[in-house]
Amino acid sequence: MTGLSRRGFSLGLPALAAAGAGLASAGLAQPPAAAGRSADQPPLAQLRIGRFKVTALSDGYVDMPYEYFPGRPATEIEALAKAQFSARPGGIRMMFNQYLIEDGSSRILIDAGPGGTIGQSGKLPAGLEALGLDRGRIDAVIVTHMHQDHIGGLVAGEQANFAKAEIYVDRRELAHWTNPATRSASPAYLQNGIKLAGEVARLYPKLQAIDGEREIVPGVSIVDLSGHTPGHIGVRIADAGQSLIMAGDMLFPVVHPAGLDVNFLFEQDRPAAQAMRTRFFQRAAGEGAIIAATHMPFPGLGRVVAEQGQYRWLPAAWAFQG
Repeated sequence: MTGLSRRGFSLGLPALAAAGAGLASAGLAQPPAAAGRSADQPPLAQLRIGRFKVTALSDGYVDMPYEYFPGRPATEIEALAKAQFSARPGGIRMMFNQYLIEDGSSRILIDAGPGGTIGQSGKLPAGLEALGLDRGRIDAVIVTHMHQDHIGGLVAGEQANFAKAEIYVDRRELAHWTNPATRSASPAYLQNGIKLAGEVARLYPKLQAIDGEREIVPGVSIVDLSGHTPGHIGVRIADAGQSLIMAGDMLFPVVHPAGLDVNFLFEQDRPAAQAMRTRFFQRAAGEGAIIAATHMPFPGLGRVVAEQGQYRWLPAAWAFQG
């Protein structure tokens, strides 16, 4: 998306073609609708964490201009992208990965993507359909934070897209984005997201504002990752000695985890975001847990590893591991 302006981003970009395809299985039976999937359907990937089945879904993608990554000059960010064979005319390609957790009794979705309000997105419903599901069969949605690209899929045309689901949002996050003072003090490129946050609060009577690190269901718990936004959270799933941390916007492609000095335009408190990333990368590297990252190349599954004083992203060997 060459020439994408901050104002243009705040107003949302038209949904275009689908975001590529490919079905990968992780030692599980193929999803009910997998056979005969056409090339324009969004990809799916599955793995097991103990009793949990985790499915990586895609709502699409957007290309973010190189100048949207403050901390280093845009020319340096572009050079990094070229060195990783990831440079696009419009910038760095960021995925919108969502993750569905199933344990046989409940279905929990992590974030809902932009839902067609940004870039080439709005593909999540097709991904659920490929699993034989619709949005009415989702029991809960955990919102890592209330930026537009994580909550846009929750609403459409003044209607709740996941009307039967409980919505979990950190109390600090909800208070910040629904505060009139935030709207008046925020730049234009945040206004669409602020409006969406208010709609989510209004349209979901079962929304739960949660405090701190707590368990949602046995084996699924909240991790405090505040910094990117005031109430940014992650989700840990753990069972049978295995664990996975869904880390939201702790990592951005090309620049992380190596570039601890690199932020993202939409982070209002950049020192807080950097401090949290430093702590999180150290913890992730020490634990060796699989990380699920919203914007990393699909399926966004990998590990943070430390080598010679620097962090790097190691894609997880998730397929056929059962």
